[in-house]
Amino acid sequence: MPVPHNLYQDLHCSKEDIQQRRTKDPLLDSLLNKYQQVDADVVKAETAQSDAPSDEALKKLKEKRLQVKDKIVQQLQAPS
Repeated sequence: MPVPHNLYQDLHCSKEDIQQRRTKDPLLDSLLNKYQQVDADVVKAETAQSDAPSDEALKKLKEKRLQVKDKIVQQLQAPS
């Protein structure tokens, strides 16, 4: 059963803090939007029945999600 990732918990930041920072940082906003889309794609792929992707395709989606999350972490750590 797929488990959606709680990005805010993973980042050890509150949702309010992230929302405040994303309004001031267009790159962070773009990365967060991209993460939400990729995460939705992963959850959709994990729940697919008849048109389920191959294990390799699912692995690539999860890797893409992790790469975007890593970029978000870098952006959050960048000096304001």
